[in-house]
Amino acid sequence: MANNYIQAKDFFLSLKPDDRVFWLIRHGTRRHITEGDAHKGALVGLTDEGRAEAFALGKLFPTSGDAIYFSSPVGRCIETAEQIAAGRETAGGPSASKVNVMDSLGHYFVRNYDEYLKQLNSHFYQNICNWMYGKDHPAFFPIGPKAEELVQMMFEKGTARFNIFSTHDAWVVPCLGYFCNFEFTPSHWMNYLTGMAIVVSGNGEKRIVPVTGLSTGNLDF
Repeated sequence: MANNYIQAKDFFLSLKPDDRVFWLIRHGTRRHITEGDAHKGALVGLTDEGRAEAFALGKLFPTSGDAIYFSSPVGRCIETAEQIAAGRETAGGPSASKVNVMDSLGHYFVRNYDEYLKQLNSHFYQNICNWMYGKDHPAFFPIGPKAEELVQMMFEKGTARFNIFSTHDAWVVPCLGYFCNFEFTPSHWMNYLTGMAIVVSGNGEKRIVPVTGLSTGNLDF
């Protein structure tokens, strides 16, 4: 199974000066979530490596053009956005702006939170796949309408040239499946700092590009 992602460096080199980017991205490499974690991983942050990788990704961004950063309220997503912004500033980009925390990016597709917690407790990746490739799921909204709504929300919120939405694999994976026909299994997943970028050209044309900020966008268990 091959889900093909473009490297971030090559992606940025492909952009034209009047292109705008809306990037839905998974947070950076996190610390391990232990079994039985009472907070379901909500308090688990990035590793030192994860912070360094996000900082390095920020340095790859073009330095011209403003940027705005949105994040899930979960700390590792905020850290990711902050490190990307800091890396870009270090490379000569505009001063890093404050990260805009959005509750919806923490639980975007969740229809029933109690049911969702059950999914977190056991076989999470398999449950996400069951939802993606099944007809209905008690914990989640149907993917299609919500994925379209998510993209529209990104367009409405994103007012800069670079608009970064730092969130969780559970919400990026279904978007890659829906918009890019990517396939996932519990043993073949999406890597950290990987996601779906929407490029809007100066004349309004849109293209979707799967992009990774690491050496590969695939994560095999």
